[in-house]
Amino acid sequence: MRVILDCDPGHDDAIAIILAASKISPLEIVGITTVSGNVSVEKNTLNALKICDVVGLTDVPVAQGMPRPMYREVKSAEAIHGETGLDGPDLPENPHTKQIDQHAVDFIIEQLTHTTEPITLVPTGPLTNIGMALVKEPAIKKNIKEIVLMGGGTYGNWTPAAEFNIYVDPEAAKTVFNSGVPIKMFGLNVTHTVLATDETVNDLKQIDNPVAAFVSELLAFFIQSYKDHFDFPGGAVHDACTVAHLIDPSIFTFEHVHVDVETKGDLTYGMTIIDRLGVGENEPNVHFASGLDHEKFWSLFRNAIASYS
Repeated sequence: MRVILDCDPGHDDAIAIILAASKISPLEIVGITTVSGNVSVEKNTLNALKICDVVGLTDVPVAQGMPRPMYREVKSAEAIHGETGLDGPDLPENPHTKQIDQHAVDFIIEQLTHTTEPITLVPTGPLTNIGMALVKEPAIKKNIKEIVLMGGGTYGNWTPAAEFNIYVDPEAAKTVFNSGVPIKMFGLNVTHTVLATDETVNDLKQIDNPVAAFVSELLAFFIQSYKDHFDFPGGAVHDACTVAHLIDPSIFTFEHVHVDVETKGDLTYGMTIIDRLGVGENEPNVHFASGLDHEKFWSLFRNAIASYS
């Protein structure tokens, strides 16, 4: 399966990339595109390049994308991910992997225009790049196999109603959800149950490879951040859910529902409106993740990281 990983690394984005690049993964990574989100797009790009160095993805194109949302002011999440967006591990400042000289939106359009087989888009940050690509060149829809995204949910983490990725650029999210492209959605109702704990970190320390050491340092910071800010017992590895599903589709269960995004409400701006009871008049447009097999997920997680040995 050919995929483009669109991200704002980000501790959980980093883990998604690591799972996708692992030896147990059947995914062919066509490229990695970055977007403004957890931190600035420049910092997110630098983080993506550093992750590529760690896992040996030095030949995968990395393209920097949108520096701001479609219409709104930039919002970021240094409070959760630190000033660098990837606080915790001590990585070289200048990565060996270099970004390509092409904007991420144009890279996405080019790859989808010239592909000989459909490509799956895996956005784990704000949906600005994907929304812009769909607006700039609607013909790419026919070559998108599906969009497998992390965002939204039945409640919020940035406001009481809105999850961060959707809240940063609701207009882009609305463009994506109403595009007609097949979508799978991993929201907070599921991802907040996928918690890496101190036990997870201790287990990773038993795996003798540099990737495991990197992930253990990532998670040690992220777990503490979630304890401090949300009083959670661990760090939610939200974005890894998307890739875990693509590697093993049996992990998650889904409901076929209609989802739209609120872009006008004072209290509900950025909220994903999920019609789980089918009370609205709109046809289902999203396969909404509603449950998972935790044992399978964490087994896949460990096996993927151990595969770098």
